[in-house]
Amino acid sequence: MSGDLAERQAALVAALVAGGPVPPGFDPAALAAAGTALLRKRAGEVARHWPLLAAGLGPQWPATFARWAAGRPTAGSLRDGWDLARDLRDQGSLPPLGAEELATREATGRYDGHRPPRPRRLPGWGRADGAVAVQVAGRVRLLRPARH
Repeated sequence: MSGDLAERQAALVAALVAGGPVPPGFDPAALAAAGTALLRKRAGEVARHWPLLAAGLGPQWPATFARWAAGRPTAGSLRDGWDLARDLRDQGSLPPLGAEELATREATGRYDGHRPPRPRRLPGWGRADGAVAVQVAGRVRLLRPARH
């Protein structure tokens, strides 16, 4: 692949998924429509990994995810959901179902926000907005549900 073609493809991908400028020769409206469709698809993929978070947000899920994801390249559905849940928690807008799911994920995995999540081998716990989950010997138990 020539360097020029690779650069043009990278510019197109950046415009579609990372908020980059519209490359020369592309219709801005068509590119915006394609970007919106990709965000919708990405939201569906994240909802499959984070069903309680999506259910907790209900009809606001697509708009909430789109606002958060606009201009951010994906890190994968699991990590995108984890990052979104943590951001919502930090803003005080994480729904109770999402808090319980985040607490469970924090109990079963280690995720620093940069590298891929890894399973915990030792007992672990997670807490989010009042929800507390523990993981011992591979079993997870929600000790306290989130505030409703």
